[in-house]
Amino acid sequence: MSLAITILLVLFVVLLVIDIPIAFVLAAVTVVAAWALGYEQVLVTVASDMASGPESFTLLAIPFFILAGELLGAGGQARRLIDFASALVGRFPGGLAWVNTLTCMLFGAISGSAAAAVSSIGGTLIPEMNRKGYDRDFNIALTTSSATTGLLIPPSNVMIVYAVSMGNVSIAKLFMAGIIPGVLVGLMLMVISYVVSRKKGIVQGSTTSESVIKSGLMALPSLMLVVLVLGGIMAGIFTPTEASAIAVVWAFLLAVVFFREVKIVELKGIIYRAAKTTAVVLLLVAASRAMSQFLTTEQIPQMCSAALIGMSENPVVIILTINVLLLIVGIFMDMTPAVLIFTPILAPVTAALGIDPVHFGIIMITNLCIGLCTPPVGTCLFVGCSVGKGNIARVSRAMIPFYIAMIIALMLISFFEEISLWLPNTFG
Repeated sequence: MSLAITILLVLFVVLLVIDIPIAFVLAAVTVVAAWALGYEQVLVTVASDMASGPESFTLLAIPFFILAGELLGAGGQARRLIDFASALVGRFPGGLAWVNTLTCMLFGAISGSAAAAVSSIGGTLIPEMNRKGYDRDFNIALTTSSATTGLLIPPSNVMIVYAVSMGNVSIAKLFMAGIIPGVLVGLMLMVISYVVSRKKGIVQGSTTSESVIKSGLMALPSLMLVVLVLGGIMAGIFTPTEASAIAVVWAFLLAVVFFREVKIVELKGIIYRAAKTTAVVLLLVAASRAMSQFLTTEQIPQMCSAALIGMSENPVVIILTINVLLLIVGIFMDMTPAVLIFTPILAPVTAALGIDPVHFGIIMITNLCIGLCTPPVGTCLFVGCSVGKGNIARVSRAMIPFYIAMIIALMLISFFEEISLWLPNTFG
């Protein structure tokens, strides 16, 4: 192990253990490692690399999508999606659990935020499922795991971050590639919900065709956001960055003009929250850019690639090893920094195996989605327990069937690349 890798690992672990914010960890580790290896003008070099990190035009899509998600969350779209999902699948055994999963998929897709989906959907559905006889820990676990599907179903900010990290990956292809995997994960979670509900004897609800039509019409304006973004990108009408700006306009019209659930005076707070979230993401991008430059200079990605490929000549073994590594990373690190740090390290390995970079992006995001549901750092798990008033230890036990379902979906996505690539190859 080279001196550069040793310094990076030791300092990185120490700073994380003492709970330093990850962006500061990345910058500090880069500065100290470069200084220890005798780099000249370390601070100037790192500052220059950090300044160039967020300069990508593609990254403009992130603040726009974040703002669109904030507007939709404040505009009462979650309630309309719940009503629509309930009308569609509420009549099946354990239908309310299916409603939970389907609504999280829809809301996560239009908001681009798993944590927002847990908070918005869980705040309404978890108490309702409690009243209907579902176990509280099961309800929280289901909401937590279902919310992550919205990071695979576009538009997704983390896909934009991955595309920028890779440098040569089409965001439009990534968006299309995430649709089927996201639906697959959702279906696997619905199967678990069905089995558990039948075992506990939870009966179905009822619905009518009239309620389906009525709730569908109310939810249609929100769902049109996904149609506008994906349809416009796939048709070549506008770029993903332009699509993000259109998403803001549409979300504004829904929240302020059409449904009138957001007042003009409330926009200041919404924009402020979006700006805070954007600042966190872009600071991570800046710090990871500096570290990425240092890693490239020290040829650390090539070393890691050679080490992994040297373990085995069997691609299946290497893909499984990468999956295990990313699952472990997801346990201890949030999604955005994990993508920024490990994409440049693992990209040479997957390129040597002949794995399509779009396919690898979906594999990576699926892995890290599972990490959002695992202690001790799982953001969605903590939000779900907070919203549902649950105990993390008990909810983590209730998560086990959902972990299994998501890992099965991950294996299918990893080894059957057409699950990810069929749509972009067909329409790209």
